[in-house]
Amino acid sequence: MTFGDDLLAARSVRLITMDRPGMGGSDPDPARTVASTAADYRTFLSGVLGGDHAAVPVVANSQGALFGLALAAHGWPSTLVLVSPADEVAHPDVRALLPQAARTLPDLVAGDPGRARAVLHSFTAEGMRTMILDSSIPADRAVYTEPAFARRWATALDQGFAHNGAGYVVDTMAAMAPWPLDLARIACPTVVLYGAEDAGHSPDLCVLLASRILGSRRIVVPGAGGALLWTHADRVLDLALS
Repeated sequence: MTFGDDLLAARSVRLITMDRPGMGGSDPDPARTVASTAADYRTFLSGVLGGDHAAVPVVANSQGALFGLALAAHGWPSTLVLVSPADEVAHPDVRALLPQAARTLPDLVAGDPGRARAVLHSFTAEGMRTMILDSSIPADRAVYTEPAFARRWATALDQGFAHNGAGYVVDTMAAMAPWPLDLARIACPTVVLYGAEDAGHSPDLCVLLASRILGSRRIVVPGAGGALLWTHADRVLDLALS
């Protein structure tokens, strides 16, 4: 998925994204880790930009926040913007804020990873679409059901669950386990952008997450939900470029 397509030319922005291993046209990597995924991004970017290049702004959305933070912990983004970031649900202080139902899968990842993988492999693109729509505020649902967006989103979901969900399972297992990152190492300017009506990505609207990243800014957008990347694409781009 891309965002802000109609805003890029005026800002002289080239938006680069990639399929993580196991998603879309990318082969699965059974040994993939958070660190190896961060290295994949750097290698990919070097290939696209032709070797040596200056640091670039990074935008990470939802469950991709983990990988955006990994890139920043390794020191090469010029700026990091976390948009509707999925929180570290295995962190004790975050877990304590979760409703009981939301603890089930992270606890399974910790206590019975084989069973957790089996549960995650049962998820489908259509099931994910339904879950997101059912939990969305009306403003988000309007974005997701707009015909042109809905077609692109359907394609992205199908690609996300390619190879029997191999990439999705690796991503989600990593996101729900304790994050192997030292957030105190992040030195680049970091913004946490969160919708005030987003009840799905973080139980405290990322107060704790932002506090763990030294010098970060947390911005809560009134009336916005989990589709912030698309409903407020102009603000995301401006923050990434500022």
